[in-house]
Amino acid sequence: MNLLQPDWPAPGHVHAAFSTRAGGVSNAPFDSLNLGDHVRDDPQAVASNRALLQQAIGAQPVFLKQVHGWDVARIGVADVAAGKAVGTGALVADACVTQARGVACTMMVADCLPVLFTDRAGSFVAAAHAGWRGLLGSECTVTSAGGAVASHGVLEAVTQVFRQFSDVDINKLAIKIGANDILAWLGPCIGPQHFEVGDEVRAAFVAGQAGAASHFQAMAAPAGQAPKFLANLPGLARDRLRALGISQIYGNDSSPPWCTVSQSSQFFSHRRDAARLGSTGRMAACIWLA
Repeated sequence: MNLLQPDWPAPGHVHAAFSTRAGGVSNAPFDSLNLGDHVRDDPQAVASNRALLQQAIGAQPVFLKQVHGWDVARIGVADVAAGKAVGTGALVADACVTQARGVACTMMVADCLPVLFTDRAGSFVAAAHAGWRGLLGSECTVTSAGGAVASHGVLEAVTQVFRQFSDVDINKLAIKIGANDILAWLGPCIGPQHFEVGDEVRAAFVAGQAGAASHFQAMAAPAGQAPKFLANLPGLARDRLRALGISQIYGNDSSPPWCTVSQSSQFFSHRRDAARLGSTGRMAACIWLA
């Protein structure tokens, strides 16, 4: 199994991995390590692939029902033991966080951006599913110190949970988690050379996020047709994280090697394959405390 491992200064007991499409048992167009149980793949093949992933990482992956929203699930050992956090669609959320050992916060993707989190002490781990809808979120009055964020999405929701960890007793040590303590890793996603969106998407980001306009490139459009833009999803996410005070950001730099669409031998891509092949598989970004 070919797992990508983040290159970031996380503590030694924090482990993370991103699965590619290689190393599983599914047949085309899900070949071969499809982890999605909602894409018309053979359920037995998906179960086998998930078992292979669990064996490879040595932790229990938590699979959520992801709905392109911004709800955050807190996962505990008791939840996993009771089967509440590992069954099909057991929890509906687009982010999860845990302080339990051996429990892997897991996000499935096939073009959307996965974001993994921990802090310098490795007191928690979290994962978020940041497609454009979840990243943009809903309009609200939340603003950063510089007024850069005027809407609340999945990244803002996750960092709110981190702040709730402050002054809690973990292993009998009181900790305080500030934005400067948080590390974020951006995984593979659809790249800015391929992510075509409408003007309504651009307008929503520009209205709610300072500097967002720089992450949209106008496309040539025939006369009379609505304007289209190429969007830089990792760039939008990086700006969003910086606006929240998170400066330790690693991984996806918007270059072609990170693009799920262009790297067809390595990654599944819904945009590339769904219309042409009828469906496509899902990869997983996992992070856990060993």
